[in-house]
Amino acid sequence: MSMQSHLLELERRHAEMERKIEDALHHPSTDSLELTHMKRKKLKLKEEIERIRTNGTLH
Repeated sequence: MSMQSHLLELERRHAEMERKIEDALHHPSTDSLELTHMKRKKLKLKEEIERIRTNGTLH
């Protein structure tokens, strides 16, 4: 997988996670632990995206 395609995939997954978090916030039955897990996963994706953009390397 090229670095560009990997970056695009990470961005897609980040946007998908953002939508899931937004959906969860609108449901009163959302588990706060699950929400925290989703936010951490989204943050890790963002960090990886920024690392690639900054350094041009995959980790």
